[in-house]
Amino acid sequence: MNLDDVARRGLVLLGCGKMGSAMLAGWLDGGLPPSSVHVLTPNPSNWLKSTGVNINGDLPAHPAIALLAVKPQKMDEALPRLAALGGGKTLFLSVAAGLTLAKYEAMLGHGTPVVRAMPNTPSAVGRGITAVVANPQVTEGDLQLAEALLSAVGETVRLEGEDQMDAVSAISGCGPAYVFHLIEALAAAGEAEGLPADLAMRLARATVTGAGELAHRAPETASQLRTNVTSPGGLTAAGLAVLMDKENGLPPLMRRTVAAAAARGRELGA
Repeated sequence: MNLDDVARRGLVLLGCGKMGSAMLAGWLDGGLPPSSVHVLTPNPSNWLKSTGVNINGDLPAHPAIALLAVKPQKMDEALPRLAALGGGKTLFLSVAAGLTLAKYEAMLGHGTPVVRAMPNTPSAVGRGITAVVANPQVTEGDLQLAEALLSAVGETVRLEGEDQMDAVSAISGCGPAYVFHLIEALAAAGEAEGLPADLAMRLARATVTGAGELAHRAPETASQLRTNVTSPGGLTAAGLAVLMDKENGLPPLMRRTVAAAAARGRELGA
């Protein structure tokens, strides 16, 4: 199955919030015909209405793919609308956090090919990264199709097993929120040192986004990039002595942060 099959047989998008909209925009920009897309969403946005896709209408009998983009807490309510598509002819691709492949198989029927994916919010600007894992019913061609669709919003990586998904979700899925809070905290620290609030926030935002872009482009490791900025006995070294403290610094705090998010993912999937 390939993108031509999607255009011919159709694609169903269940949910069209921020993530669903970002992916849909990427597909349409990539040439997927709006007439081949069928969106189910309770509150279609003005943007969605302007795209020319089919909204809340009849679905094709055997669409090539059904992408599940509703919140995990809403899946039990929303997914039964697509139960008739289960069984093998339609590939299901879920971007909902926490819900396991086994849960989808139980709801859609044995033999349903399911790919579970974990994208993140930078997908909205085409800079996301999405981890994928599939059940045994998914063929290599199916998985390549899922990756092609997900590549509309950034990179994709394959996991060795579903047991890695909670850790991935806790890092790349939740990670943007950690970075946004870093911006908040860095700006607040600037204020505490006497900077006006708007200037401190401008400096913090530009510094974090600029450092992220440098990390993206540079061939060096993150460790080497950090070393490049750090002069012995200088200002950066003094700050890093606090931030890198093994007992009270960022490393133990980040371990606890990721562990808490991963544990919540396991709870949602139970």
